[in-house]
Amino acid sequence: MKKSFFLKLFSLIALGSLVSCQPEEIVPNDPNNPNDPNNPNPSQSHLNPNLNYGSVTDQDGNTYATIQIGTQTWMAENLKTSKFCNGDLISNVTNDSEWVSLNDLTSGAWAYYNNDSQYENPYGKLYNWFAVNDERNICPCGWHVPSNSEWNILIGYLGGGALAGGKMMSTGLQYWKSPNADATNESGFSALPGSWRDFFGDFMEIGYYGYWWRSTEESTWHAWLHTLVHSSGFLSRYNSPKHRGLSVRCIMN
Repeated sequence: MKKSFFLKLFSLIALGSLVSCQPEEIVPNDPNNPNDPNNPNPSQSHLNPNLNYGSVTDQDGNTYATIQIGTQTWMAENLKTSKFCNGDLISNVTNDSEWVSLNDLTSGAWAYYNNDSQYENPYGKLYNWFAVNDERNICPCGWHVPSNSEWNILIGYLGGGALAGGKMMSTGLQYWKSPNADATNESGFSALPGSWRDFFGDFMEIGYYGYWWRSTEESTWHAWLHTLVHSSGFLSRYNSPKHRGLSVRCIMN
């Protein structure tokens, strides 16, 4: 009888040890668990945890973190909307030749990176400049795409182009490729490398570059943009053909 008792006791202890060694169950789509691959809002992980963020919701129902930098209030995430402020749809163009033809039609359009919706969180959508410049407003109502002068105010506040980029870039290597060494994200802007879609419709180098439109055009065929790269904290300005697909950040009116 004693033998039977000790066998049962040993079995219970062994079972308890087995259960206690099992990994903690991840609750699917748990917004409080940043390690959950199914987290419905992974974009939040690129923010600066030491800063206080506000929020704004767009016409599609997407909610974005916002941050005050100096006298300006910026979105701290890339735009994801598929609608203008008035509710009109923006065209989702996946075909390469159709994307190229938009330059002649001056029509607004968007695409997921690589035409794959998994990239929307956290990188947002890529928009051509015609969508950016549309009078129906691509940003949430009460917000707009920043102009040259508004970008310049931000850059000046952060110490100029040589310093501003690092203060704007999300830290670590979860989204940016190595080294991302200059990134501090002390401004809270939380820039992400959503890359671009070129004028032939090809998608390029996600993780290495982030590009954001200005609302200001440079010429009939070109408009201004800003870019950040994984290897430097320098914020650069270029002009680009208007039918490239780039990320968009909005600023409050």
